[in-house]
Amino acid sequence: MGEPLAAAAEAAGGLAVYGAGAVDGGAPAATRQALVDAGVPGRLAAKDPTLWGPAAAGARAGLGWVDTHRRSRELLPQLAELTAELADLDHVVLAGPGDASLAPEVIARTTGRPLTVLDSTDPGQVRATLADRLTRTVVVLAGRSGTVETDSHRRAYWSAFLDAGMTEAEAGRHFVVVTDPGSPLEAVAAELGAITVFADPEVAGRYSALTAFGLVPCALAGVPVADLLDQAEAFAATLDRADGNPGLALGAALAAAATAGRDKIALVPDGTGIEGLGDWVEQLLAESTGRDGRGLLPVVVESPDSPGLTGPDVLAVSYGGALAAGAVPAPGAAPDIAVNGPLGAHFLAWEYATAVAATVLGVDPFAQPDVTVAEGHTAAILAADSPPAPAPSSTEGAIEVYPPAGAPGDLAGALRHLLAGVGDAGYLAVTAYLDRQADAVAARLRPLLAEVTGRPVTFGWGPRHRHSTGRYHTDGPRVGSFLQVTGAVDVDLPVPGEPYCFGELQAAQAAGDRRALAGRERPLLRLHLTERSAGLAQLLDAAGSLRA
Repeated sequence: MGEPLAAAAEAAGGLAVYGAGAVDGGAPAATRQALVDAGVPGRLAAKDPTLWGPAAAGARAGLGWVDTHRRSRELLPQLAELTAELADLDHVVLAGPGDASLAPEVIARTTGRPLTVLDSTDPGQVRATLADRLTRTVVVLAGRSGTVETDSHRRAYWSAFLDAGMTEAEAGRHFVVVTDPGSPLEAVAAELGAITVFADPEVAGRYSALTAFGLVPCALAGVPVADLLDQAEAFAATLDRADGNPGLALGAALAAAATAGRDKIALVPDGTGIEGLGDWVEQLLAESTGRDGRGLLPVVVESPDSPGLTGPDVLAVSYGGALAAGAVPAPGAAPDIAVNGPLGAHFLAWEYATAVAATVLGVDPFAQPDVTVAEGHTAAILAADSPPAPAPSSTEGAIEVYPPAGAPGDLAGALRHLLAGVGDAGYLAVTAYLDRQADAVAARLRPLLAEVTGRPVTFGWGPRHRHSTGRYHTDGPRVGSFLQVTGAVDVDLPVPGEPYCFGELQAAQAAGDRRALAGRERPLLRLHLTERSAGLAQLLDAAGSLRA
């Protein structure tokens, strides 16, 4: 980070980008000019897939995000009818992985509307969600292919509704399915007797914030979703411009920084009203660029006071709501770049900037990530087609230690070894297969370990991270070190109609991740908490003791 940004910005369409032209001595200006010379703004606005090379020529079907906000207006009457029909169901639960849940969560948090996102297989978290206002719950099942998480949630809710005395027809009314025509979830909806809302088939998953995936659950939660479309429409007029194009300024800055070695993008809120956007941008950047040993690593930082915003390979970007004329952006953060505007404009600007940056990085941002490797390992483990898990190298208090090869077997030694191996160009990724609500304190590991290492540290909840940064971890630059935290399950919860429980599924997903990373030749330390509360307190103390 540098000095506080001046109030001058590239602003248009309701959104402003501050500081983009000054990054790395003005390098983005040359990158931007090259993009303009190649006709990128106009070609991207016209949905030209050849921007990313001949292999991406078929990607036009995924470029519908450029104007999906216009097609999504056709949904508004249907959403109004749906909201009125289900007005008595005021507890909205969204069950969907990654792109199907991240944007709705940002929208709900930013607008202050209640929305419960269930993207975990932790039995405690699932049980607590099932127990919350069951008879007033509408479950939005969202996705394209259908994942084991979403299928398990559907089974659990269906069983719970019937156990509560509902008929099958009554239970079916408590489901709304958002998916593509002809998808496995469409068949599930027919089986349930549920209402189905089709998403825009011209939009790739992580670019679907302003499609039915983002709008349906939020409309049910009481969000005035037409406002988001209005904000995107106002910003869309800038997309084909060489000048007055904030998305182009942001994309050129991201690309120029990455080519100069600043490929870790720290994302920090500035406190001006946009809540949780970093989690959505994290997935967008990581899944779109993390492949073939290249990519931008997004690092979600909690606040301007948190560690992780500085470093020779870090570009700090703050985000927030629209600012008054002359206001200085992010005065408490002093980021390299600040992006401010309404949420609907943010969605379109970041999608555009990501696509622009990918043209410079030489990757196809619309290729779908392959999460089937980890999912295949998970399926094999559940089917018992795998050797038994190894014994821990040591057990200290409430923590079992499973160190990488060559590391000490004790807790402190294993942690020191892992952190020492991050190196000057690496990063540490922490994944917690725990209860996102009851074990929320686990997220404190990110700033603590960032302070200890002085390096970029990411944090993700499993299996949510599979559909966010998972692609970057397996296909991006091979400079990651990995810490996986798992926890004992005291009381498991059966998955109706399946031979396993949620706890077994969660453990298999964690093991599947470890197998998927095994071929990366990077260190992975697993710490298993035999008692979660005590183990987390012990782990935080152990990590804190490593501070110089």
